[in-house]
Amino acid sequence: MIVSTVCVLFLLLGEFSISLHMSCSAVSRMDCVGASELCLKEPGCSTKYRTMRQCITGKEGNISAEGRDECRSALDALKQSPLYNCRCKRGMKKEKNCLRIYWGLYQHLQGNDFLEESPYEPMTSRASDIFRLAPIYSGDPALARENNCLNAAKACNLNDTCKKYRSAYISPCTSRVSTAEVCNKRKCHKALRQFFDKVPARHSYGMLYCSCPPGDQSACSERRRQTIVPACSYEDKEKPNCLALQVSCKSNYICRSRLADFFSNCQPEPRSLSGCLKESYADCLLSYSGLIGKEYGDDPKLPAIP
Repeated sequence: MIVSTVCVLFLLLGEFSISLHMSCSAVSRMDCVGASELCLKEPGCSTKYRTMRQCITGKEGNISAEGRDECRSALDALKQSPLYNCRCKRGMKKEKNCLRIYWGLYQHLQGNDFLEESPYEPMTSRASDIFRLAPIYSGDPALARENNCLNAAKACNLNDTCKKYRSAYISPCTSRVSTAEVCNKRKCHKALRQFFDKVPARHSYGMLYCSCPPGDQSACSERRRQTIVPACSYEDKEKPNCLALQVSCKSNYICRSRLADFFSNCQPEPRSLSGCLKESYADCLLSYSGLIGKEYGDDPKLPAIP
C-alpha cells in the first residue's frame, strides 16, 4: 500500500525516470493507453517512444544501419517502461487504440508471428465464476436432466437487453439474401459481436455454454448451435484455408488479439484437471466466445460448437 502511494505521488508530480516507470508498473499494471500517455509526459521515455513509432511506420529497407541501431536502442529502453508490461481490457472504451499500442511494441520485440501471449488482462474472479458455473460440461445428474438451453433461452427473453440483441442477430443471420447466399454474413457477424459485447455475461454465455439432457443430445445440440452460432455465420460452399484466415486475422488489431488470447488460454493438456495447459478453463471459454462473429479482414470465422 505504501509503495503504491509513493508511486502515485511521483507520477502526479511528474518526477520520475524510465526505471521508476518500471517499478510502479510492477505494483499496478497499466492499460496500454494509460501507459502511452504517461510515457509521453516524461522526456526520456517520450523520445524513445516517438523513435519507436517512427521505426514502425518506416520501411525496413529504407532505414539505414545507424537508424536500425537507434530503433533497437529505443525498443530496449522501452523494456524498462510501463509500456512493456501494459495490457488491455476487453471491451474497454479505447480497446482498438490500446491493442494498436500493445502490438506496435510487441511485434517489434517478439516478431510478427508472436501469438503466444494474450494482450488482455487476466479474467477477474467474478467473470471466472460465471464460466466456472457454465453447465455445458457439468457432471451434475440434476443439471443433466434439465434442458439448460431452453432455460437459458427463456431467461434471455425475460431480460430486455438480451432479448433486444438476440432479435437483432436472428434477423440478419436467418434471412436469405439470394439463392446463392444464405444470409448477409457481414451483418450477421456484426450483430453476433454486438450480442456478446452488450448482453450481460450470465445471459449470453448461459445460451452459448448450456448443457443438453442425455436423451436429447443431438437435437438439443443442433438447436444450441443454430441459436447462438447460426449456420450462416460459418458455413461456406468452399472451406476457407485456415492459414489464409490466420494471415488475414493478423492484419487487424482486435482479431489478432482475440486469436492470441485463444492460443494463450486454450492450449490443451490431457493431464491437467481442466484439460487446459494453464488450468485456464474459464479463460479459454471467454477466449473462445471472443472469436464469434469474426471474419476476413476483421476476425477469423468460428467453427460450429460441437
